[in-house]
Amino acid sequence: MTDDRTLRIALAGGGAFGAKHAAALRRIEGVEVAAVVSAHLDEARKFAAEHGVGRGVGSLDEVLADDSIDAVVLATPTPLHAEQTLACLDAGKHVQTEIPVAMSLADAEACLAAQRRTGLVAMVGHTRRFNPSHQWINRRVRAGEFSIQQMDVQTYFLRRSNLNALGQPRSWTDHLLWHHAAHTVDLFAHQTGSPIVRAHALQGPPHPELGIAMDLSVQLQAENGALCTLSLSFNNDGPLGTFFRYIGDTGTYLARYDDLVTGKDEPIDVSGVDVSLDGIELQDREFVAAIRDHREPEASLSRVMPCYRTLAALETQLTS
Repeated sequence: MTDDRTLRIALAGGGAFGAKHAAALRRIEGVEVAAVVSAHLDEARKFAAEHGVGRGVGSLDEVLADDSIDAVVLATPTPLHAEQTLACLDAGKHVQTEIPVAMSLADAEACLAAQRRTGLVAMVGHTRRFNPSHQWINRRVRAGEFSIQQMDVQTYFLRRSNLNALGQPRSWTDHLLWHHAAHTVDLFAHQTGSPIVRAHALQGPPHPELGIAMDLSVQLQAENGALCTLSLSFNNDGPLGTFFRYIGDTGTYLARYDDLVTGKDEPIDVSGVDVSLDGIELQDREFVAAIRDHREPEASLSRVMPCYRTLAALETQLTS
């Protein structure tokens, strides 16, 4: 049975991705973004005024103690994700956590255990599952019209200093493996419909100040034989972003953000794939629909957990 009442959702995190979620949630009927949480109350109030959010508050605890709040979207610093996901579930709130849900397998498994114990909706922001370009590929695979032989993926940024997507100073350090590789590791298994059975990684030298590897190379193989080659760098001076090449038995396709073209650079219209071209909006719509329909969402903790098990195995290789 579908729950048709207005869903009151709180947003934790007033940064670049918090703004994306605020805009997306405003476009979903029957949803009220009731509060935004920021580490500084003044910033929360400013964000609320600028983005049409009900109110700004200075702590997640205040939101979790509010019985009128149904769910929380976490767009907070990565190191806080696991702890805050557990807090939301323990407080009886449905939760969507931006990728990654955790930076260790133990923390990810703890979040999954909490979801199973509470029966609440717990979803992770694996946005690539929702982007229309990747959905278009997925539907062709499911229909038996296209079989992926290899995915060749490049994730390239220039982040030699600790700045966020808006070019502002960041209080935490981003991570190529647990954040950016997670997108592709999950997408590869999802698109091929086959679990990852082999995974290897090499990394470059650590940054002298950030303390993280700035370059990473990952090789994956699915049970059905498909390959994935993933190159990641924080040293790349343009073009920036993630670019996907799908090599298959009946064609080659290149996905660049919301655009999809053939191997001959012929555009493919993906505007009719879903109700929006905005992957964040489609992700948020799935979160809301799963709560209303009392069902497991796409990109649930359970469905993305194999990705985190693969990341843990890769980390073991890199640190042993």
